[in-house]
Amino acid sequence: MHERSSVVELANSLRDELNRYSPGGKLPSSRVLVEHYRVSPVTVSRAIAQLASEGLVVTRPGSGAFRAEAHTALPDPGDTSWQEVSLSSTGGPEVVPRTVDASGVLVTLAEPPSGVIEFNGGYLHPGLQPERALAAALARAGRRPGAWGRPPTCGLAELRAWFARDIGGTLTGSDVLITAGGQSALATALRALAPPGAPVLVESPTYPGMLAAARATGLRPVPVPMDADGVRPDLLEAAFRATGAKVFVCQPLFHNPTGVILAPERRERVVRAARRAGAFVVEDDFARRLVHDDAGPLPEPLAAHDPDGVVIHVRSLTKITSPSLRVGALAARGPVRERLRAIQVVDSFFVPRPLQETALELVGAPAWARHLRAVSAELGSRRTAITAAVRTRLPELAPAHVPSGGGSVWLRLPGPGADEPALVSAALRAGVAVAPGRPYHCAEPPAGHIRLSFAAVAGPAEIAEGVRRLRTACDEVFGRRGPADSLRP
Repeated sequence: MHERSSVVELANSLRDELNRYSPGGKLPSSRVLVEHYRVSPVTVSRAIAQLASEGLVVTRPGSGAFRAEAHTALPDPGDTSWQEVSLSSTGGPEVVPRTVDASGVLVTLAEPPSGVIEFNGGYLHPGLQPERALAAALARAGRRPGAWGRPPTCGLAELRAWFARDIGGTLTGSDVLITAGGQSALATALRALAPPGAPVLVESPTYPGMLAAARATGLRPVPVPMDADGVRPDLLEAAFRATGAKVFVCQPLFHNPTGVILAPERRERVVRAARRAGAFVVEDDFARRLVHDDAGPLPEPLAAHDPDGVVIHVRSLTKITSPSLRVGALAARGPVRERLRAIQVVDSFFVPRPLQETALELVGAPAWARHLRAVSAELGSRRTAITAAVRTRLPELAPAHVPSGGGSVWLRLPGPGADEPALVSAALRAGVAVAPGRPYHCAEPPAGHIRLSFAAVAGPAEIAEGVRRLRTACDEVFGRRGPADSLRP
């Protein structure tokens, strides 16, 4: 069981028990709770902290936890109905949309109920995260002189230089800005490169978080179809001509959600098409560190061979470490870098120095290379496990492409009328959460899809059980038994 599940369950149990105590009554000691509920002291501490944050208990150092005094009256909830009028009125033609649809992002951030298998997660399972190495790096970072001081607005010079070396080519630290993760970097780039109301070309399908950021900025995403070799350059060239767009956002390596790699013969053509259009390519290199151990040599980033500054490169340490190590980088050449820096300064001033120092300590430690090798091997094993399970139990959903990097597989639903929302709901009832395909498209999708994350689950056993539960959901929605039934034990 995950630690967070234990905390939730213990907090629920204690919440139910509070009625046994009078206001001001003392709860059992931590030692008694550990023994009674058979949980760790950390779980007890976090559960008590949760109840304290809800105002149900108060803690007194050295004395313990006590039931809080009852509130005599609830505060006036007020009347917020006026906001509906204010938020919808524009005073004229609406150029920039005033609503933000974050549903596609929240699917991968929301925690499903206890007992539900998380095939919808967007980050490494806690068992794959380098928690000990992160804790050690954080402790060392805290001892660095000036660790809590104000960092340079562009980021620590040593960290910028490390990212430049990691990206490769002729990039230097002066070309790099440190950002609060990849999502922040994408949002900054989109704001810098196109005015509100402008079109932005995107792969179809593509990452929902980028689509949400583009729309929140007032941009109009325009889809450019892909095939097994990545985005189609002929359609990209046509889209530049038809729309006059000045930005194309792509994921050339281990694309999300399909997992494909942009073919070598297409890479130069994509950059050349943007250069002819006087446009930028935003290269989201989010999954380079999520390579599987059998992937073979990887192509260099587009930015590594771009002396003209066409490519704006985005990468992050978050996906390969922890959701809370929100440290990433934007790499750019030419005047655009100053615009990127100005927007970031206005938005957030700078990335907190303790996070930057921790990132430096982590990537400079011997444990870093060991972590990368361990994740590479584990992701490759899990990918093999989930593709085998899907082909056995869900052959009608078998993936068209088996990725060699990243943490998910992209499955097309059978038939033109497959009910994607119904399957997602049925899967949750069966005890498995999957990501719907619709948010990955900025226009009408060609078919129903779901995305299954194998990086976010505990391991092969949970993968097998999750696919079994998904078979149950498919039987409910599609109203038939698939060929895999004859192979069931």
